[in-house]
Amino acid sequence: MSDAAQPTAAEVRAAAEAVKTALDRHLAAVERRSGEDDPAVYEAFNELAAAAEEYDELLYDRYDEVTPFEIPGSDDALPPYTGPEEPNSLSVLIRRDYAVVEPQRLLAQAQRVEAVEESGVVTAGFDAASGTVHGALGVLFGEFEPDEIASRHKEFGLEEGDSTLWVTASDEPAEPGEWLDAPFDQADTHQVVCRFDVSAVFDDDADDDIEDEVDDAVEPELEGALDEAEVEAENLRARNADR
Repeated sequence: MSDAAQPTAAEVRAAAEAVKTALDRHLAAVERRSGEDDPAVYEAFNELAAAAEEYDELLYDRYDEVTPFEIPGSDDALPPYTGPEEPNSLSVLIRRDYAVVEPQRLLAQAQRVEAVEESGVVTAGFDAASGTVHGALGVLFGEFEPDEIASRHKEFGLEEGDSTLWVTASDEPAEPGEWLDAPFDQADTHQVVCRFDVSAVFDDDADDDIEDEVDDAVEPELEGALDEAEVEAENLRARNADR
């Protein structure tokens, strides 16, 4: 970051004061909470997380220092919930990413589906008979449920990427056809009740944790073995000296 863009010392100090204030508010909310899922505690938690993250960023930008705070990704990824306490309607938003790693396998699967159709298939404007990837995708996603494709993605020449599922709440269900023209434009992150993410990033983190645990478990054993080897070597040198 350039010197001109760096935060001032006063801005860093103000961010630190904001963390202190958020800490006091969070503790007060916890002390007054009415139940396990008290929304006031949830809101105070998110405010504290946001304040800590802001301070951490400014501290690093100004002084090249970091804090010991670790903000859970699933909590700081969403703003505080402001939807209805007792929703009358739910929307489930799903995104799944795939890489097309074997186009020929994808085309072959689409051709198999076409073979059992009496009059061929034209789905979403793509003709699979043309042998295009677009056409094959139209056939397969028209024939199989998304969950089935997710469980059989390798058969279709696909490789899984990241995926996420959001459950959002609202007061009233949408009217038929109301959002079909722009189905994803009305997603309000403030109304997300819960979300579930799948990513290889999480697998890498878990692998790192496992490696650390293995190293911690193995190192004492190695140290003990090295100590025994040193003792044996010393005994051997003493015996040779006696000779």
